Amino acid sequence: MTTNTPLAQALVQQSLKGPKDLILTLDLPLPVAGHGTYLIRVGAAGVNFADVMQSHGTYEGGPAAPYTAGIEAAGEIVAVGPGVDDPLPVGTHVVGMGYGAFAQYTTLPAAGALPVPDGWSDAESLGLVLNWATALAALKPLGNVERGETVLIHAAAGGVGQAAVRLARHYGARVIATASPSKHGTVLALGADHVLDSDHPDLAKEVLALAPEGVDIALESVGQATFRDTLAVTRPVTGSVVVFGAASGHTDISTRDLLFTHRVQIKGLHIGAMATEAPQVYAGLLTELHSLIGEGVYAPGTPEVHPLADGPDVLRHLESRKTTGKLALDPWA
Repeated sequence: MTTNTPLAQALVQQSLKGPKDLILTLDLPLPVAGHGTYLIRVGAAGVNFADVMQSHGTYEGGPAAPYTAGIEAAGEIVAVGPGVDDPLPVGTHVVGMGYGAFAQYTTLPAAGALPVPDGWSDAESLGLVLNWATALAALKPLGNVERGETVLIHAAAGGVGQAAVRLARHYGARVIATASPSKHGTVLALGADHVLDSDHPDLAKEVLALAPEGVDIALESVGQATFRDTLAVTRPVTGSVVVFGAASGHTDISTRDLLFTHRVQIKGLHIGAMATEAPQVYAGLLTELHSLIGEGVYAPGTPEVHPLADGPDVLRHLESRKTTGKLALDPWA
């Protein structure tokens, strides 16, 4: 349900032909806070590879075009919809996930919206319920990381990758990371022990030279381009591969592979699904994240913020792997 007035700016994906058809719309009616949601005035919207996939129609469960793009936003609550138990007060700044984030106003499911940490800006809080929660879920409840283990982290210069490197080092693991050569300095500065070229033709051999018995946990977000190498370098039987992305496309694995070639534990992770299907596990993640903030392990984010109108270019650069770290859009710039 929408109202005719007032109007606001938003980025609307007109087709499923990619970011080129992401168009700035100046007169979109404001959404209304529906059942179980907050209406927020967006201070900053996070840009994620899922947005690129949705623009091509390859993100399963994504909206049909045309749609207001974006899935992550932080901002001020301006209205509370019906059916919200113990709502946060109007005026509270929150961060959360919900469709339509690339806009001046959007709605967020109240159950998954968290207050922006004290002293943090909206932009600094981006990643809390997406990047950092994903990295923590991959390492702890799914990966069961232990001190002294070896963790392989692909796409380590991205939003989730950077969080994963910092968390893995915090929990005492040795980190082997992959990234484009121009991004190696960034990843090493985060604490990675080794950084390898993600496009190296002998990537598996390079990893095994550093971890001859295989890595204990592999965080896989690249997909087709690295998945076979990831399986080949994960410790047989006890090693875990946590899959939370497929930036280069999906790939298949058979029961024959798992029985006779790659005897590893493969676990799928979608943080939104975890929040709805395993709420107790997700709640534990959020508690741990707040502890990490208090300990100074998780500091305010430093996203690269662009005006809303630059959103199509930002997505194109992300798609071409020309970006490093967290990206965000300011709908009021």
